[in-house]
Amino acid sequence: MMLSKNEQKIYSRHLRLNEIGAEGQEKLKQAKVLVVGAGGLGCPVLQYLTAAGVGTIGIVDGDVVDVSNLQRQILYAFEDVGKAKAKCASNRLKSLNPFVKFKVYQEFLTNENALGLFKKYDIIVDGSDNFQTRYLCNDTAVITNKPLVFGSIFKFEGQVTVFNYNNGPTYRCLYPTPPSPGAVPSCSDIGVLGVLPGIVGSYQANETLKMILGIGEVLSGKLLTFNALTMNQMSFNFNKNEAINIQVLEDNYDVFCGLPQVDEEITLEVFNGKKMAYNLLDVRDHWERAQDSIGGKHIPLNELPARYTEIEINKPVVVYCKSGIRSKRAIEFLEAAIPNTSFINLKDGIG
Repeated sequence: MMLSKNEQKIYSRHLRLNEIGAEGQEKLKQAKVLVVGAGGLGCPVLQYLTAAGVGTIGIVDGDVVDVSNLQRQILYAFEDVGKAKAKCASNRLKSLNPFVKFKVYQEFLTNENALGLFKKYDIIVDGSDNFQTRYLCNDTAVITNKPLVFGSIFKFEGQVTVFNYNNGPTYRCLYPTPPSPGAVPSCSDIGVLGVLPGIVGSYQANETLKMILGIGEVLSGKLLTFNALTMNQMSFNFNKNEAINIQVLEDNYDVFCGLPQVDEEITLEVFNGKKMAYNLLDVRDHWERAQDSIGGKHIPLNELPARYTEIEINKPVVVYCKSGIRSKRAIEFLEAAIPNTSFINLKDGIG
């Protein structure tokens, strides 16, 4: 597969590197990489893989752009708010490098689609922000025998490693069981330094390029940690647990990760059509309420144990938050505290 004259101009700085050259650049052109999540981590990964000339890039994300994403998800602009992330990302990336093919999957990764998607690609990059998707990515990568480039962020700190590289250690070797629900808050709950996912995502892109090119030392069996406040960077070794044998996917990764299960959910569209039939409870934080609200009683999740008696229960109660996760935890508590009362989760929250 020869490089065109325009491609040679674009990749000229790669071609001058003895470790890459024309042969390495052609390896990049033939490579197929699937990026799970086009958010904070996925954006820099996608930008650098596109700029480097990875031939085929798949983008899996069922989310839409929210204005709060713009602080760190650098592929998007104000005019993209409300639009599908995967599509917006591919449109932006096509203008960066017209020689890259993009496969857009406007859906979330699930048990139903994961195996089929992973089989089409050489390397998987996990840019997800929740434990159920991380375990699903890991298990699917093991079953399909694909290396998985992992990254995670928490406030000012990040982690990077590569799982299942040449049958090396996996995510479950490092984290055999998920943390208890709520033990590790999401960035929507506690915030994150905007530049951090750019740093960690760049590390993920670097690991991906090294594997494609066959150069350097891959971060397999090593967890790299980074602190943006102190600029300390450390690497920890971990071994493969031979006792872990992954042959099939879990039936339900939400259940596996201990997420509360609710009996009833309602979409915002359906709720808006019959508001008078319900009481409404907002369990978001005070600052979130000040920014945006669809009304109802406001009791932040951490205040529920002391204030749940304030809730009017003469009608079914629709409980909402930003994404539908905290509201599920609220319902789990409320169903035990106020039996014989109907609590309904607002599916996917108000965004």
